[in-house]
Amino acid sequence: MSSDLSPVANPRPRVGLLGTGPWAHRTHAPALAAHAGSEFAGVWGRRPEAAAELAREYGVKVYEDPDALFADCDVVAFALPPDVQAPLAVRAAAAGCHVLLDKPVATTVEDARAVADAVARHEVASVVFLTLRFAEPTAGWVEEQAGRDGWFTAAAHWLGAVFPPDGTPSAYADSPWRKEKGGLWDVGPHALSVLIPILGEVTAVSATRGPSDVVQLALRHASGAASTAVLSLGAPRAAAGVGLELRGTEGVHELPGWSDVPGAYGRALDALLTAARTGVPDPRGAEFGARLTEILAEGEGQLPI
Repeated sequence: MSSDLSPVANPRPRVGLLGTGPWAHRTHAPALAAHAGSEFAGVWGRRPEAAAELAREYGVKVYEDPDALFADCDVVAFALPPDVQAPLAVRAAAAGCHVLLDKPVATTVEDARAVADAVARHEVASVVFLTLRFAEPTAGWVEEQAGRDGWFTAAAHWLGAVFPPDGTPSAYADSPWRKEKGGLWDVGPHALSVLIPILGEVTAVSATRGPSDVVQLALRHASGAASTAVLSLGAPRAAAGVGLELRGTEGVHELPGWSDVPGAYGRALDALLTAARTGVPDPRGAEFGARLTEILAEGEGQLPI
């Protein structure tokens, strides 16, 4: 499939979806179906019956082979575990498809770097769907704080109750990679995606474990600021929540709440199509995703086994 998304060449780019899990049902598929600037073209999944069910729901084609989907589509959206996503993203880029990736891009530096390198080599566009960078009002808040100077420190927490010690697990609990990798890898990219654009590149990382799957990262940034991020998927229900507080010469600023995740996904697709049309890489692309994997892998390497 050609990567040319000029209006004459392709007035409505065709988007294919890889993945059929809860995230695909709740966010990816409804956002792709509602997106006015593209055509939701089809679905592939590792479970053919689930792919057929999702395709029927949206009246799109079901694919038995991901390479056939790549051949028919301009854009590939991913709703797959990271280490399944990474090699398929390399193949999609080689087929000339622009890629809308999920986070983390991969859980090894080698695989994440392979995705970023494939995107660059084949000159396709990429965006990693980092919710806080596309949801509103959080996306605007990040941009506003990134324009301020004088930050001293920041403290983030993302405490999910996916695997709570007290109560029923969430819809995302039936996820082997989340069980294995925990909050560091699942929600760590969200925290880093806000801290880095505001405080600057991470220049030093240390990590410690807490109860359950809790990991605390302590980060030093290029601006000189220090930050912490406490991450978990195993928080008690009453303790679950998300927050981020910045402190500096202009006072204390707190991350606002957000909603409408499918709408945020639509804006991520808008950003990808803009990057494809203009040839200007999006700062939230595969290269940024690879850097997040490097930071998380460095932190993970410091944790006791």
